[in-house]
Amino acid sequence: MRSGPHNRSKNFGVDPSSTRTPDGGRWPVKGERVTYSVRRAAYTIVASVLSVFLIGSLTACGLGTSGGFTHNGELAGPVEGKSVDGAHVAVGSKNFTEQIILGKIAVTLLKSAGAHVDDLTNIPGSNSARSAMLRGNIDMQWEYTGTGWISYLGHDDPIEDSHQQYIAVRDADRKNGLTWLPPAPMNNTYGLAIRQGKAKQLNITKISQLKDLPLNERTFCLEAEFANRNDGFQPMLAKYGIPPVPSSNISLMDTGAIYSATDRGGCNFGEVFTTDGRIKALNLRTLEDDQHFFPKYNVAPVFRTDLIKKYPQLEPLFEPVAQKLTNDVLQDLNAKVDVDGDEPSEVAWDWLREEGFVK
Repeated sequence: MRSGPHNRSKNFGVDPSSTRTPDGGRWPVKGERVTYSVRRAAYTIVASVLSVFLIGSLTACGLGTSGGFTHNGELAGPVEGKSVDGAHVAVGSKNFTEQIILGKIAVTLLKSAGAHVDDLTNIPGSNSARSAMLRGNIDMQWEYTGTGWISYLGHDDPIEDSHQQYIAVRDADRKNGLTWLPPAPMNNTYGLAIRQGKAKQLNITKISQLKDLPLNERTFCLEAEFANRNDGFQPMLAKYGIPPVPSSNISLMDTGAIYSATDRGGCNFGEVFTTDGRIKALNLRTLEDDQHFFPKYNVAPVFRTDLIKKYPQLEPLFEPVAQKLTNDVLQDLNAKVDVDGDEPSEVAWDWLREEGFVK
């Protein structure tokens, strides 16, 4: 079973359906070609060999290799004075757009607070990221409450109330030496999206209203996995009392293709992830999950407990930042990378500065 509804590709303007890896992450995107002078050719070859060796070593350990430049400012506003001078923090993230952006937010915030930071964002897959935390290869990452409860802690049924879900995960993970700080309001879960014009035509705003539509209007674009998950399509229909639809009403496709197919009218309702930037970029409307079927996937900063005990000011440093991360904010940040092609580190810096956390 997949770890949760948030393994998406980072595409920088490329068709997302062509950049997915088998586990739902992303293939590396080639950067711009750089032309070197003949004098620097030998240096370039040596540096390239060393880089390949280093990346291979990190990858073999299951760690991220995102690295790259991140800004280093000064703390401001609600986090001013929350210094962690002397702290050494290895920051990880999974390898899809939202996670990389969140990882860069953490890297930038910690550097601005005086910490020495190892940027190990872009770890391939949820299980690898979790293992890195448990082994102490990384000290911090942003994690989703639903993923923690279902995938890592082995529970079959999610907890409907988002706060109680967080409390349960926080308390259960203490024995693993991990501390979950309070989560963000954002909830990156499954959803059904529809074109704005079609929503007005059908007069639909909630999933419960699907049962009132004619059969020919109940057409869906879905991932194959979502069609068969215990928190997926068929159980959703049963929960809402929506009559089953024939297979001819269902188109199975990759995640990236679902957004464009829904936008083009290839189906009326597309399976989406609720913080995906393409929802806003394509002006799609997400139906309200008015019977609270889908699990809660609120993201929270997670630290190794020994680090939190040594630097308790990490909690007041991250809590105000997390509280600003709503679905709308994450949609905007994700779109800057997935639609506009901006670098995650620049997106992270710009957002922290605009919100007054750094200067």
